[in-house]
Amino acid sequence: MDIILHLGAHRAASTSFQTYLRGADAQLAGQGIGFWGPWRTRKGLFHGLMGPEARPGDAQRAAGRVRLAAEAASRRGLGVLLVSDENMLGTPRDCLRARKLYPAAGPRLAQLLRGFGKVERAVLQIRSPEMWWASLLAQLVARGMALPEPGLIDHLIAQRRGWREVIADVAAALPGTELLVTPFERFASRPDRLLKQTTGVLFTPPLPSGGIWAHRGPSLPELRALLAERGEDATSLPAGEGRWMPFTPVQAADLRERYADDLFWLRAGADGLARLTEDPEPATASTNWPPASKERGRDDDGQTGRLAHSG
Repeated sequence: MDIILHLGAHRAASTSFQTYLRGADAQLAGQGIGFWGPWRTRKGLFHGLMGPEARPGDAQRAAGRVRLAAEAASRRGLGVLLVSDENMLGTPRDCLRARKLYPAAGPRLAQLLRGFGKVERAVLQIRSPEMWWASLLAQLVARGMALPEPGLIDHLIAQRRGWREVIADVAAALPGTELLVTPFERFASRPDRLLKQTTGVLFTPPLPSGGIWAHRGPSLPELRALLAERGEDATSLPAGEGRWMPFTPVQAADLRERYADDLFWLRAGADGLARLTEDPEPATASTNWPPASKERGRDDDGQTGRLAHSG
C-alpha cells in the first residue's frame, strides 16, 4: 500500500480539499484509495509523535499506533492511503511564534516517518506569502489573538525563510519520497484536480454544485464585529469591505517578489528536490466557482476575490 501525505499548507485550501475527500470517501474506497483527515489524525492517532510533546517513549508508542492503523488499512485491500493534515508541517501559532514559515517542518516529518516507514509521495500546496500571512493572521485574530503590532509585521518582512526553504526541509526529512508542489492560485477551487495530481486516480468524483469553499478567512467587517464584541478597538482596522491586508503595498510587493523567485526555482527543477505542477490540463470553469488564475498572483491580490478566503 502506497502512503501519500497531503501536507497542506494551512490557509492554502487544505480544508476545502479535505471536505471534498470526505464527501467522496465511498467513491474513493471503490477505487482502492483510503483517506485519513484531521478528524482521524488529531483524535489521538498522531498524539506524541511530532513536536515538543514527542518524548522518546511516547513517540515510540505513537509510531507503533500509526503503523498498526496503516497495516489495518492495507488489510482492507487499499492500494493507496492518502493522509491529509496540515498540522504535519506545524501549527499556525508555531509559525507566528517563530515569525517564519513552518520552522520545524523537517523534524516533525522525520518523526512522522517513523510511523509510516515509507512515504511514496508528499504534496505541498504553497501560496503567495503576503496572502498566506494575511489569511493566517486574520484567522488567529478571529480566534482571540490581539491585532499584531507593527513590530511583528516588520519581523515577518525581515525574515527570509520562504517556501524554497520549507521544501528543502521536507525533502531532507522524507528521503526517497517524491515531493509534488502545487500553487494555491491554480488549485484552490479545484480539489478534484488536486486529487488527480496527488494520487494519479483516473476518475475523480465531481465537485458539488457551486464548488467547495471551506474554512474561509474572516472579512474586514467580520473582524471589526468580532473585535467590537470582545471590547477591543475595531477602528484599528481599515474601513471598507473585503480582506484585511496587514502589509503596506511595498511590503506586499516584496513578499510577492520572493514568491516569484520560489516559483522560478521550482520551474527550473528545484535542484532535484521537488516537482512543480501548475495544472496543465485544460478545463472549463464552473459558472458558480471562479477559475484558477492564469497569471501569477492576480486573482489572489485583489480585495474582493472569493479565492482569497479559501482555507
